[in-house]
Amino acid sequence: MGKDANRSELGRFLKARRAELGPADVGLPTDGEHRRVPGLRREEVARLASISVQYYTRVEQGRLQASAPVLVTLSEVLRLDDDQRTYLLELAGKDAPRRQSRPRAQEVRPQTRRLLEALDVPGIVLGRRMDILAWNPLAAALLTDFSQLAEGQRNYARLVFSDSEVRRRYLNWETVAPDCVAFLRMEAARHPDDPRLRELVGDLSIKDQHFRRWWAAHNVAAQTSGVKKLRHPLVGELTLDWETLFLAADPDQQLVVWTAAPDTASQEGLAFLASWAAVHAPALKQTPSPLHR
Repeated sequence: MGKDANRSELGRFLKARRAELGPADVGLPTDGEHRRVPGLRREEVARLASISVQYYTRVEQGRLQASAPVLVTLSEVLRLDDDQRTYLLELAGKDAPRRQSRPRAQEVRPQTRRLLEALDVPGIVLGRRMDILAWNPLAAALLTDFSQLAEGQRNYARLVFSDSEVRRRYLNWETVAPDCVAFLRMEAARHPDDPRLRELVGDLSIKDQHFRRWWAAHNVAAQTSGVKKLRHPLVGELTLDWETLFLAADPDQQLVVWTAAPDTASQEGLAFLASWAAVHAPALKQTPSPLHR
């Protein structure tokens, strides 16, 4: 087939795959509405792929040649398997992205673990994609018992958006959450071929409309410092400053600590929480094994 025929076939292929999915399949609300045509609408596919409706319409009509990154994103939105994705890229005359070698294991150094345990303030070690690699008991008492989470769920951004209890604890969630998205955008620039990061972004985009909107805004930020306001079930409201300390031994790891201003109710609350964690929650002292990803 020639280029024009390939573009037409590509459009028909996208339309056919779009017709196989409903809103519920991709986490969109249905609102009980009756649809005259089965499947996702063009506007819904475009929104999930963070492209304009006009752009997607021209691609599906065979009037525009989409770039490889857009086609890869569309393959994820439309839940294409490996063969379908390869076919889509071949129709467009694009080479499938080479599969990346497995990223090296993210291991927290023993020295860093000792430092983490010695802190009298909450602390966690974040790795690539904001994965939570290690924590101290006070951090677990402050946010959630990380040891009870499956390894794949130990991700700070995922908890902020998907864990209802963590989400409720943040009084300034509307500030914390978009910051997480901006941090992930920066991670995507550093590791553009990270499949785990693409999976995380895709999953959160489908499940949360706020994440989807903020990701499409393309805001970026580096993890440095800020203020978090929480309402804890044991100690009430806390206003905590957070600071990121970059670990020289591994640029993909950061130690994040929360502190309270001296002589404040928040400092007293942290002190009480530390005592509670030491006495009532010995399991919180456990730290995870390295993430082999």
